[in-house]
Amino acid sequence: MTDFVSDVKTIPHNSSDVFTVLSDFSKLELIKDRIPDDKISDFSFDRDRCSFNVNPMGEVTFVVVEREPHKLIKFKSENLPFEIFLWVQLVEKAEKDTKLRITVRADLNPFLKSMMYKPLCDAVDKISDVLTQIPYDEIA
Repeated sequence: MTDFVSDVKTIPHNSSDVFTVLSDFSKLELIKDRIPDDKISDFSFDRDRCSFNVNPMGEVTFVVVEREPHKLIKFKSENLPFEIFLWVQLVEKAEKDTKLRITVRADLNPFLKSMMYKPLCDAVDKISDVLTQIPYDEIA
């Protein structure tokens, strides 16, 4: 397994609002227009599952496998040739000051690791940046 870890990011919202939004995929309905459709399309989601097409990989599904209120959300991939686990860690330092870190653990063979290392590092950083921009208090 190979880990890809984001930098710690600051979200200017309470951890309870952040957790409420990130642990329920159905909340994506409220922000899906902010997701670039040139790379990701065909969203479908409910509370525990999110599917979408990633160009050129095809359909990807993530399922919530664990929720620890206000602290941790774990996701697992489906429909990929390798397994990916993604977890979002939250730590509230003060009111409207939540720290976020994303970890992706992928089961990549050496060939895939050499091809996917840079794109996965970039994806983890981009995802963490996007998550800092969501208006959690308007969605939660």
